[in-house]
Amino acid sequence: MHRLRTTVARLRPLTAAQTAQSLSQPRPLAVEGGLRTFQPARRLNTSVAAEPFLNGTSSNYVEEMYYAWLENPRNVHKSWDIFFRNANAGAPPGAAYQSPPPFAGTSQGLASVQALVGAQPNVEKLVEDHLAVQSLIRAYQVRGHHVTRLDSLGIMAADLKLKWSRESKQTFRCFYGLAESDLDKVFRLPTTTFIGGNESSLPLREIIRRLEMAYCQHIGVEFMFINDVEQCQWIRQKFETPGIMQFSLEEKRTLLARMIRSTRFEEFLQRKWSSEKRFGLEGCESLIPALKTIIDKSSQSGVESVIMGMPHRGRLNVLANVIRKELEQIFCQFDSKLEAADEGSGDVKYHLGMYHKRMNRVSDRLITLSLMANPSHLEAVDPVVQGKAKAEQFYCGDTEGKRVMSILLHGDAAFAGQGIVYETFHLSDLPSYTTHGTIHVVVNNQIGFTTDPRMARSSPYPTDVARVVNAPIFHVNADDPEAVMYVCNVAAEWRNTFHKDVVVDLVCYRRNGHNEMDEPMFTQPLMYKQIKKQKGVLQKFAEKVIAEGVITMQEYEEEVARYDKICEEAYARSKDEKILHIKHWLDSPWPGFFTLEGQPKSMNCPSTGISEEELGHIGNIAASVPVEDFTIHGGLSRILKGRGNMVNQRVCDWALGEYMAFGSLLKEGIHVRLSGQDVERGTFSHRHHVLHDQNVDKRICIPMNYISPDQAPYTVCNSSLSEYGVLGFELGFAMASPNALVLWEAQFGDFHNTAQCIIDQFISSGQAKWVRQNGIVLLLPHGMEGMGPEHSSARPERFLQMCNDDPDVFPKLSEDFAVRQLYDCNWIVVNCSTPANYFHVLRRQILQPFRKPLIVFTPKSLLRHPEAKSSFDDMLPGTHFKRIIPDDGAAASGPEKVKRIIFCTGKIYYELTREQSHQARLSPQLSPFPFDLVKAETDRYLNADLVWCQEEHKNQGYYDYIKPRIRTTISRTRPVWYAGRDPAAAPATGNKQTHLMELQRLLDTAFDLEAFSGKV
Repeated sequence: MHRLRTTVARLRPLTAAQTAQSLSQPRPLAVEGGLRTFQPARRLNTSVAAEPFLNGTSSNYVEEMYYAWLENPRNVHKSWDIFFRNANAGAPPGAAYQSPPPFAGTSQGLASVQALVGAQPNVEKLVEDHLAVQSLIRAYQVRGHHVTRLDSLGIMAADLKLKWSRESKQTFRCFYGLAESDLDKVFRLPTTTFIGGNESSLPLREIIRRLEMAYCQHIGVEFMFINDVEQCQWIRQKFETPGIMQFSLEEKRTLLARMIRSTRFEEFLQRKWSSEKRFGLEGCESLIPALKTIIDKSSQSGVESVIMGMPHRGRLNVLANVIRKELEQIFCQFDSKLEAADEGSGDVKYHLGMYHKRMNRVSDRLITLSLMANPSHLEAVDPVVQGKAKAEQFYCGDTEGKRVMSILLHGDAAFAGQGIVYETFHLSDLPSYTTHGTIHVVVNNQIGFTTDPRMARSSPYPTDVARVVNAPIFHVNADDPEAVMYVCNVAAEWRNTFHKDVVVDLVCYRRNGHNEMDEPMFTQPLMYKQIKKQKGVLQKFAEKVIAEGVITMQEYEEEVARYDKICEEAYARSKDEKILHIKHWLDSPWPGFFTLEGQPKSMNCPSTGISEEELGHIGNIAASVPVEDFTIHGGLSRILKGRGNMVNQRVCDWALGEYMAFGSLLKEGIHVRLSGQDVERGTFSHRHHVLHDQNVDKRICIPMNYISPDQAPYTVCNSSLSEYGVLGFELGFAMASPNALVLWEAQFGDFHNTAQCIIDQFISSGQAKWVRQNGIVLLLPHGMEGMGPEHSSARPERFLQMCNDDPDVFPKLSEDFAVRQLYDCNWIVVNCSTPANYFHVLRRQILQPFRKPLIVFTPKSLLRHPEAKSSFDDMLPGTHFKRIIPDDGAAASGPEKVKRIIFCTGKIYYELTREQSHQARLSPQLSPFPFDLVKAETDRYLNADLVWCQEEHKNQGYYDYIKPRIRTTISRTRPVWYAGRDPAAAPATGNKQTHLMELQRLLDTAFDLEAFSGKV
């Protein structure tokens, strides 16, 4: 290798400032047949102008020739043999290209070279032309997609150039100095192309023809940005090999049948419900065979489950012809007279999902298909799909993604415009989030709602975001179903081979407006004039295959009639339906968890306490390092020692209470997954679930996985700096199984609002819209502690506003009231003030007979507050989560003498306990509101004022939620006063002194018996 560098250095042109240098001694180089000894090399003071062929690119070519010559001089052309001999003899590189007489010695050789310099340019041109051909081939590989005929409308190139032009191809050849006269010259092909097939040399004309066939027809391939040689070669082989895109007669017949189903389904809906919105697929009917091809190929490779996410366009067609939803169930959704089952709000038909297990006819294997329900928020479903796919891979032990995969469909405007796409891509290769490759299919209508792509993105393509993760991008003209089918086959093979993301960009058009009622001519008149002239893709493809003799016209018409009959018969059956059932559209069933009717198997929740022995065992694990020769940080040693002392004293703080909850569930076989930013250590350095060896890089220990030999695995993972994407991912993970505790923790509760879409559209309303329960837990650090407006509030008022209980109706009480309240609510909102209650609410999340999202406002300063500790007695068998915690001080013995009851929640309780002259009632469970327990307390203290105290501002926090419910509880017989901060726009002050003054003021108000006198 050193000798090669030396030779290349000799051949590289030098500047005038560089002087000739000699290497110290000859170096023998082993070659076949013995040793060849070179004379000391020289660097020649030769200008770049004198050796124009020796630039940085051509030096690579010279290296190839030099290697071949070292093996055997006959491996190279005679001119190269003489060149290397002359160069070694000391001739300037430019002159060394001549063919001198045999050397009698070095000086004679140099004299001969100098005599023949005049003939140099012909040999130099040969080298230049070969290098130009190599550059030309690379240019097609890098830039060929820019001149591909992708737009079937012929209006615009897919990279936003005004129009595709064949003349632009000429620039490739001319730019590299290849003339018309060179077209019939034969050139040797480099190893970086497969266009030769079995041939190693081709005429330039044929080289260009084959490159155009590979890169400039209906498929545009973007891949040369990938920094892996093997992957690039794989793609070249798939698209450059002559004749590789061939289909059998059977494959063409199957493709035609799928195109018929895709097209006639939309036409049937248009005939029957012409005035209904359905967001049809007209203009991109080849999407259906595209998806089915991907699924077929993946099933043949061993995939058993496919999780899909998509926007609304074409959704009904996908449900009908890919997932195989019963057609009559789809047609029912168009009947406005059908009564909805009492199962929630439901959703529009083009948002619904579906789960189906069926036999794949191509692979002859069972495959499960799940299309996730999603809102109109385009791309929001992306991370949810990834999370569910990851969960299914986890539960079936699929560590390489060979059995479970995800497919995501996108619109062109959303793919380029929605930031969640970028967030989801950046999860694709993270160890705890990777799904080992996702196939992305972009339905590229070349328009948004009414927005032209030139106004909708700054990048040439809508798919450019995929380049950040080195995902190859296959652009294809959707009016060429065979090209679409081939590209989808390659995409499925890529995913199966490399387990990395890949993008298929279906460049198509939208035959109607944004929906069937929309008029697109207002904003895109020229495009829609062309669309009206456009022959349908089915008609074009049918004419092609009939002309090829693949199928006769009669057979084609019979196939169309056959599918039309299927639709008509399903339509007739749909008339028999009387009620719309949302549960028929469930995308994530949990077999065996509910009764056959989908109801909980009981309405009881057992005690969430555990034995003293188990508490001690888990506590000791939390205080230890269960791996030998593992050096932890000195500060962490003190923390673990402190945990051990607490276990001995039979108390626990917040971190240890969490440890007890997680550890006990793991021991019972419940998988626990904690995800979020910095969760392994904890934002406030309190958790330390992952220990790091101080002497060995990347050596870690997770003590939670050493609790019991047959325990479930514990997953704790720091996420990327994303809320929207990661929360969506964890929501999807929680969908896969009810027997797992999945938690997402925000770094600070304030930051959850960047994930507000997931909270609003999926977590809060998911069950009402899609009959889909979910037990995800959100841990949101919250508390006014003088840390400024962005590190104080988890915005509890927003979560409470979205609770579905009625503030004006006192519920009917029963023995199972507490559990039934939980079942009827849309989510549970708590602010635990004690570690024991936090322990119980986490365990209750799994032990209750149904699943609801749990929102926990977690503390910051209470993590180390000396009074914020719980006794083991509050966590033993028979104990439960306390929905309300009454103060058991001296005043409780004389309720008639109590003048004020202060209700509160969270950290403010510890501020209030400095004063013991009044009763304080903690309400850890905010929603569903504990009407029964609050009534018992207010009835007991009939002479007392009722005050709600909070540290948040009056227009924030809990007051607007709590006040009307307490008023309903007491039949509005007494006012409910407020003690807290005044209304404000920002959640908290950034000034420490102001913070303390506000706190003291609200405490004074809470304990001043005259504070509300004279007020109504």
